[in-house]
Amino acid sequence: MENIQLTCSSQAHPPALAESVLCGVVSSGNLEILVYCHEDQSATHFNVHTAAHGFTDIWHAVLQDFAQRHRVGGLAFDVNDAGATPAVVSLRLDQAFHNWCQSQ
Repeated sequence: MENIQLTCSSQAHPPALAESVLCGVVSSGNLEILVYCHEDQSATHFNVHTAAHGFTDIWHAVLQDFAQRHRVGGLAFDVNDAGATPAVVSLRLDQAFHNWCQSQ
């Protein structure tokens, strides 16, 4: 397993939403993402667990793109990728953030 950690600057997330949200189930053959709050409202943290070694640059590109497209400052994302492609990871990140925005 490779563990990739990245912090990106981002605008602060909307206030008064859920403490955490889990999106997807890794044992179903799909990736899962846990979204939760942290104190630094100007940055988002990513922690990726992947079995595919050597794709750190691609992960950084996907995660930085996500942090620029959404107001996710103050949130952290733990990703268990289950071998998902970058396009699927990007879609699941969008879904996880959408679910977090909808929960209260």
